[in-house]
Amino acid sequence: MAVKFRVWLTACAFSTLALATGSGAFAAGSGASSKPAKQVQVKRGEANPRGLVLSLSCSSCHGTDGTSVGIIPSISGRSAEYLEAALKAFKSGTRYSTVMSRHAKGYTDEEIRLIADYFGNVSRNNK
Repeated sequence: MAVKFRVWLTACAFSTLALATGSGAFAAGSGASSKPAKQVQVKRGEANPRGLVLSLSCSSCHGTDGTSVGIIPSISGRSAEYLEAALKAFKSGTRYSTVMSRHAKGYTDEEIRLIADYFGNVSRNNK
């Protein structure tokens, strides 16, 4: 059941991203041009669809809303500023974690900001 939900969530996220950006790149044989996709304009306080897609890798351990089960720390209720600072500290090596240091190094600073904004908004909206 959990696997079906994750597959469904992933499909929804990619569909949302494709619709939000107006990109036809996900459709096979669409003949999409080599022009870059339009940047999504997001209002303050709204989650960026790209942040949602990037956060999918986090949700397997931390939960889709940041509430994890078991030994993995929950990130629910944390501010976007805290999450961004923590991820950048993992990336730079000033905060040690075997797993998180490796994950954080794979993201640019902009991607880290988008992930932090997404989970910050999810936490704020679930109160």
